[in-house]
Amino acid sequence: MTEKKTYKSAGVDVDAGNTFVSSIGKLVAETHRPEVIDSIGGFGGLFQPDFSGMKQPVLVSSVDGVGTKLKVAFKAKVYDTVGQDLVNHCVNDIAVCGAEPLFFLDYFSTGRLEQHVGYDVVKGFSIACRQNGCALIGGETAEMPDIYADGEFDLAGTVVGVVDREHILDGSKTQKGDVILGITGTGLHTNGYSLARKVLFEHFDIHDHVDELGMSVSESLLRVHPSYLDVIRNLKSKVGIRGFAHITGGGIAGNTNRIVPEGLKPDIAWNSWKWPPIFKLIQRLGKVPDEDMKQAFNLGVGLTVIVSPDTAKQLIDDHPVKEFDLFEIGYVT
Repeated sequence: MTEKKTYKSAGVDVDAGNTFVSSIGKLVAETHRPEVIDSIGGFGGLFQPDFSGMKQPVLVSSVDGVGTKLKVAFKAKVYDTVGQDLVNHCVNDIAVCGAEPLFFLDYFSTGRLEQHVGYDVVKGFSIACRQNGCALIGGETAEMPDIYADGEFDLAGTVVGVVDREHILDGSKTQKGDVILGITGTGLHTNGYSLARKVLFEHFDIHDHVDELGMSVSESLLRVHPSYLDVIRNLKSKVGIRGFAHITGGGIAGNTNRIVPEGLKPDIAWNSWKWPPIFKLIQRLGKVPDEDMKQAFNLGVGLTVIVSPDTAKQLIDDHPVKEFDLFEIGYVT
């Protein structure tokens, strides 16, 4: 006799999904702004913005994932930091355009939904959304057996923000002789993990303490990708600011070049700052060539700012960036 087949026996537990959605309701509600309409509908997130103070409001969006940093989270069984990584990465991508984040949408897919894992991931979303003043107004949780190995999942997210057209930052005013400033990061952020894992896990287990780092491998690799929203808010209105670049895949030169007009290029003085220990360790253990390090990693610079020479001196002297160090790393040539 053929055994009766059900959706649950095929690997998808609808009841567990409904339980999960109920469990995260408070986390999601804590991120809501007055513009969120949460009493109507159920198939889409509703947001009623007030753009009355803007002349020409322009919506700015960005979508991204966490990449193979997730493999580190799986090994360490730490799940709340990657949610923060995703929100902050997306927020940074629109903040460098001059935009303020409005709302965030997430996609969480897994082979089998584990309630505590999903809860911790959404907890991370909630923490970062609150810190960025960004409402978490929608998401999708998908169980897809046979796609993911046990205990694994994938994440993606989209942020939507707004900027007045006259205040868009795109680097178009950059000139020859402008100074490139670097603002420190917290580690690898969300890039270069395929190379980092290849090197480090040939020498260490996930929880090994490494004296050179002053912490365990997991603690170093799972440090949260920071939000630079407040830094950009603080600096963007100052005279002489040309533009900001979020240093992600492609490294410092590759990303800074995206805000430099045709005919100019960023000239990075690679010896002008000290690489944090995690990058030195990866290069030494993996015998990684300099060019690969420069392309794969941020090397301790999470954000670059192109400014006029006078403004650069003022910013370095005044150091208006509270949480991060700011220093000169090159010129536009």
